[in-house]
Amino acid sequence: MPSRYVPFVLCLVLCALSLAMLWDGVIWRWLAGISGVLSVLGLVDLMQTHSTLRRNFPITSHVRTFFEFFRPMLRQYVVESDTEEVPFSHSQRSIVYQRAKNVLDKRPFGTELDLYADHYEWINHSLAPAKIDSHDFRITIGGPQCTQPYSASVFNISAMSFGAISANAIRALNEGARRGGFYHDTGEGSLSTYHRENGGDICWEIGSGYFGCRNPDGTFDERAFLEKATLPQVKMIEVKLSQGAKPGHGGVLPAAKVSEEIARTRGVAMGQDCISPAAHSAFSTPLGLLEFVARLREKSGGKPTGFKLALGHPWEWFGIAKAMQQSGIYPDFIVVDGGEGGTGAAPLEFTDHVGAPLREALLLVHNTLVGLNLRDKISLGASGKVITAFDIARTLALGADWCNAARGFMFALGCIQSQNCHTDRCPTGVATQDPGRWKKLDVPDKSERVKMFHENTLKALKELIAAAGLHHPNELGPEHVIRRVSSIEVRSLSALYQFVKPGELVGGLPDHAVFRVFWDVARADSFAPPRTVLELQHTKLR
Repeated sequence: MPSRYVPFVLCLVLCALSLAMLWDGVIWRWLAGISGVLSVLGLVDLMQTHSTLRRNFPITSHVRTFFEFFRPMLRQYVVESDTEEVPFSHSQRSIVYQRAKNVLDKRPFGTELDLYADHYEWINHSLAPAKIDSHDFRITIGGPQCTQPYSASVFNISAMSFGAISANAIRALNEGARRGGFYHDTGEGSLSTYHRENGGDICWEIGSGYFGCRNPDGTFDERAFLEKATLPQVKMIEVKLSQGAKPGHGGVLPAAKVSEEIARTRGVAMGQDCISPAAHSAFSTPLGLLEFVARLREKSGGKPTGFKLALGHPWEWFGIAKAMQQSGIYPDFIVVDGGEGGTGAAPLEFTDHVGAPLREALLLVHNTLVGLNLRDKISLGASGKVITAFDIARTLALGADWCNAARGFMFALGCIQSQNCHTDRCPTGVATQDPGRWKKLDVPDKSERVKMFHENTLKALKELIAAAGLHHPNELGPEHVIRRVSSIEVRSLSALYQFVKPGELVGGLPDHAVFRVFWDVARADSFAPPRTVLELQHTKLR
């Protein structure tokens, strides 16, 4: 018997014992009454479908509910504040829960933020606010070489693999995406049967392990790819180069978690660790990457095909950009994943200190495409700790066309940030393969929450941009977002960051340190410049 059911069983035993001893005094009557009420509560917990936590932890889950209810009154005596992000603050989690449950998400009595603290940000409003009819903001993804462009929402579900999260979590996310009209990224764990059950739009992510389209030796299998990529439900193809939480690391799904179903879905052997190599075997150069993208686009029937990356060495990204310039092969989209992105498990050093944060990474990619006159041909997505409508607005203002979120939608499923994703002991059935836990996640209820979180967040975005006098999020620019840089100084993002002019990289170099140092040494035929060039760049930096 799982240890989490021990309190419930003890209540049943105590109830039975005290009922047998009713004749022997008042204490036994009290015990019978208390244990009887708790036993009934436990039975109700097990039978209801609204809360996975209660089904997995009958009786004891109410301790959390108790403290959650009294927390606003007691928090002044508790160390953690509402705005302390570890990694998401109580305030951030609460806004997701409220919007997912479609309950009041308003705040009384004023802001809890320090408006005079460094890095505080806001959007300037207009004295002539706009009137916007619909919150269903969409963009078209698909460049000149794409024959099946996709109309995407500006807010979608980021990559989470089957194996990292449970079957019912996948079902609920996909059904929520179907109801809300937005897409669901599969993660690199392949397109499972659970992604296909409900028919929600899919972005199929293909990582270095080529799960779902691999040969027995781990190389890319074109025939297996063709079989899935041409499914009507698959709207886009995304090649994963790296992810923000652990770029350059690869991944491992331990053998203990590789069930028969996961092995079948990914095309790997049971009883062995499922390895995602740190690098792809289908290509090894920037030109090779673009040729692979073009190959996947052709085999999928012309669907939007692109890649996701966490930005690392600038010359590697510049090499990809130069390869576009030289070959004339363009990805339909690029998703920039920030270093603040989440994962099921990663070494501490990678989580904290590897990979560029989203804002700097997004700006460099955006500036490069603008400088090459390619920005109108390639759509830009962005992911990394996007929760609120303001997070979306700020990211779009810095150059993105749309945003993805993973942990926000996990909160909508009921995640309580217990940070047990890597232990297979997720208490809410989201990030576990334990059927005793994930089967208690009620798909109809949670899919509605996924849909409502998306819908209410976009409603908030509509109100935000309308207040700024705009009509669509694509009108947002860096001039609309203001950041405090000291107690007496504020700057717009357009003044804080350098922006490259259209075509500036075609005929010369912009006055921008990263381009000045790394652009000339980047190569379309190699991710690594020659050693002599590296020595030269170090001399320049000194």
